[in-house]
Formats: sequence, C-alpha cells, structure tokens
Amino acid sequence: MVTNTINFAALFSITIPETIVEVMSLIVLVVDLGLLRRSAHTVRMAWACILGIAGCGLAAFWLSQHAQVADFAGNVLAATPLIAAAQIAILVLSTLVLLLSVKARFSRNPGEFVAIILLATTGMMLVSAARDLLVIFVALELLSLSLYVLAAFAKSSAQSAESALKYYLFGGMSAALLLFGFSYLYGLTGTTSLTGIAAALASQSVSPLLIVALVMVAAGLGFKVAAVPFHLWAPDTYQGAPAPVAALIASGSKVASFAVLIALTGGLLTPAYSQMPSWVVLLLCMAAASIVLGNLAALVQTSVRRLLAYSAIAHAGYMLLGIAANTQQSGAAVLYYAITYALTTVGAFGAIAIVERSAGSDRLDSFSGLSRRNPLLAGTMLIFLLSLAGIPPLVGFWAKFNLFAAVLHSPTAGHWGLALVAAALGASAISLYYYVQVLKRIYVLKPIQSEAMAVSPIELATLVFIAAAVVALGLLPGALSGWIPLG
Repeated sequence: MVTNTINFAALFSITIPETIVEVMSLIVLVVDLGLLRRSAHTVRMAWACILGIAGCGLAAFWLSQHAQVADFAGNVLAATPLIAAAQIAILVLSTLVLLLSVKARFSRNPGEFVAIILLATTGMMLVSAARDLLVIFVALELLSLSLYVLAAFAKSSAQSAESALKYYLFGGMSAALLLFGFSYLYGLTGTTSLTGIAAALASQSVSPLLIVALVMVAAGLGFKVAAVPFHLWAPDTYQGAPAPVAALIASGSKVASFAVLIALTGGLLTPAYSQMPSWVVLLLCMAAASIVLGNLAALVQTSVRRLLAYSAIAHAGYMLLGIAANTQQSGAAVLYYAITYALTTVGAFGAIAIVERSAGSDRLDSFSGLSRRNPLLAGTMLIFLLSLAGIPPLVGFWAKFNLFAAVLHSPTAGHWGLALVAAALGASAISLYYYVQVLKRIYVLKPIQSEAMAVSPIELATLVFIAAAVVALGLLPGALSGWIPLG
C-alpha cells in the first residue's frame, strides 16, 4: 500500500487563498448578524456583497503574486500556474455574481446568502487544486451542498424549492456513483493520490473492475458538468433557482468541474488511454449525445433560462471532446473554453434577471422590444448570445477554434476527431438559430410595455464590463490564451 507524507506547512501555503475566502465568509456573517441586524435590507446586502468581493479580491491578488510557483503538498493539493488560472477565474466569476446580487430581493438573509456563495467558491477552488480522491470528493461535496442551499434560497418561490429538491436528489445519486468509483480505484491501486494511482495503473492490465470504476467516475463527474445522460437536473435548476445562483452554477461550478476532469484525465487516466479505447469511446459518446440533445432541445424552449440550460449541455459536450483528446494543448483549450463560456453566461443570466424582474417572467416574449426599452441592456445581451453562438470576433469564436484545433491535433483523435469536430461545427450552426430567436424579439418585435426598463447602475455597469471583456478578449485572443499555461 502506498502512503503519502503530508507537508503541513506546504499544505497551509497552498490553501491560503481558500482560507482568505473562508475567513471572509465568517466575517460577513458576524457583520450582518451582529452589527447590521436592524439595518435596512439594501444596506445589509450591499455590505455583505462588498465584504464578499473584498475576500475574493484578496485571494485573487495572493494567487496572482504566487501563480508562477509550483508547489505540492504530499500529492494531496497542488499549486501550479494552470490551477492558479482556474482559481483566479473562479474568484472573478464569484465577484461578478456578487455584483449582480446587490439589488437582489429574493431573501431576507443577505449575510447568509453571501457567506454560502463564498463557501461554494472555496469548494470550487479546492476542487481545482485537489490531487487526491478523498480531497476531490470532500471539495465537491462542499461545493454541492452550498449550491443545493443557494438553489432553494428564494423561500417564497415554489419553483425554487422544486429545482433545489431535484438538484439535491440527482446530486446525491451522482455523489454515490462517484464515491463507488473512487473506492474501486483505491481497491485496485492501494492509494488515493492521483500520481500514485497513475503509477499503479501503468503497471497493471485493464480489468473489468477498472472499467466499472471509470464508468462510475464518468457518471459522477458527468452530473457536475451536466453532460448527457446525467443532465436532467439542469433545465429545472437553471429555471427555478434565483438568477445569481443559476449564474454561479453555470459558470464557476463548470470551471471547477472541468479543471478536475483535466487533472483526472491528464494524470490518473493517461495510462488507460493506450490500453483502453473504451474509455475514450465513453467520453466521445457523452460528448456527442450532449451536443445533439442540448442543441435540439434548446430549439423548442420558450423559457430563456431553459434555453441557456440546454445550451450549457451542448457546451459541455464540446468541452468533453477536448477532455477525450487528452493532450496538454487540449487541456488548456478546455480551460480557456470553460472560462470564456462562464464569463459570458454570467452576463446572460444577469441580463435575464433584470428582464425577469421587470416583466415577471423569463419567457421569450418578455424580451420583446428590449432594444427600445433599454438599448444598452439589449446591446449587452446581443454580445453575450452571439459569443455563445461562436460568432467572430467575439471570444466565443476563439474558444471553439482553439478547442477544435487541439482536438484535431491530438494523437488519439484519429478519424473520430475530424468527424466529431465537423458534427460539432454543424451543431454550432443550429445553436445560432435559437440564439437569434431571442435577438429577434429584442430587436424586431414591438415591446409589450412602452415605458423604459429601469436598471440599477451597479447591475448595468457590471453587464457592460462583462460585455466589454467578451469583445476585448475576442479582439485580443492571445491575452487570455497566453495567460493559461499548457501544464
């Protein structure tokens, strides 16, 4: 049996950013419940968000100062430039979600809401850095439990409670599958560290139990990224959860989940690629099913939230192609795709929340005439949807270009690479249709209400900033791709 010696000084050094966020979550609770308990809701929410943003900013600053230093704590946690890039992206996404939550009125407990967002952020960061099966599982559960609570935070909404219950039930089943898969891997190799498992698998022949273990791991992580056939929770959760929570689930959670998938594939599963093409086939089947079902189901949606949910399923399929390619280039391309997709999705959900608050619904007709009621808000939504569709020169185009190029240049791609990339390009053309359906209502149809749509300056400034970032990163694609290292 392989044992690991943990350097606790290195472990503490690696977890300083997570510790900053955790401590700030406690400070938020103390300030909100102790000092501002009798203050107005707007004051409490503003201070809670300010403190939460400060915590994310401090953690991001720490990471930026130590991003080029590779550090490991007994194969339990790792700090590398690639991990730092994912963690900084998660902190930026959480900051944007908090900015879009400043005017939220769905809860009477702003301190608890912001504190749980920070706990979820901590879980995402730990998932990205974990290099041990137990740590991965514990971090995923910290993330999942936080998101379950956040999804049900709108207590007056029956839809929010229903979505949270479905999310929790599917999440519990996925956690069981993932834990079973991890336990089989431990039984086969005698260690829980990814490096130890990779070394043990390299010296073993492929056994039926290993195949079962990897299938269970794929099922458990497939739920986290909303890949077919483990996607059933996504449409209801995206539609029923409060808009900032749906944005966090669709953005930061996705970045963290694909970061750990990159680590698992690049480390633990690399020995299995040459011996077990069935693992590649499993990933490709999940990717193809996600791309086809996600895009086709989105065509018939009348709720923009559900449309984005099925769109997220299709985007997960694109990213799984990069995971199946299993090269350093494809791993960096997947992370680039996940970050840019997450940034755009946060902006889209922010715009949806404003329209929903004004019209009382997220149906397609609620967006009719938005360009006349608030041209700036309509312009940001135009940028977000076209980027999601992959239209140049927006960053979504470069995300798909880099990903598909990495898949085609993968040594394991073979003929399936060209065929699936061609199919993915065709599916992207289909996705343009349902995004244009939203834009048609925004710019062509007449508004149902004639008065201008009021938008908070903070919300509008945040959306304009995100839209400007999407355009700037599209015009300067090397700015982000150069920041994300290959290993």
